[in-house]
Amino acid sequence: MKWAENQPDIPTLSEATRRLVELGLTVKSAARPTAKAAARAAELAAKAIDKHADSSAPSAERESRENRLLKGPNAFRDVRKDSAK
Repeated sequence: MKWAENQPDIPTLSEATRRLVELGLTVKSAARPTAKAAARAAELAAKAIDKHADSSAPSAERESRENRLLKGPNAFRDVRKDSAK
């Protein structure tokens, strides 16, 4: 492991792994996407869905299908952290 070779005490593989995991756990995660980024993602998703939509279905049905796809499966809606309850 290159990282271990560059350490002053050249740790064993298991020790190097432990240290890297510890480092990874202490690093702050990236900030959540902004509202603007979330809106852009939703817009792009809607466009992608529209490309594959059944054009023979009534517009209300197409809209309903699109909303279900954008919101995600019922089983996961309660556990999402990015949407209001």
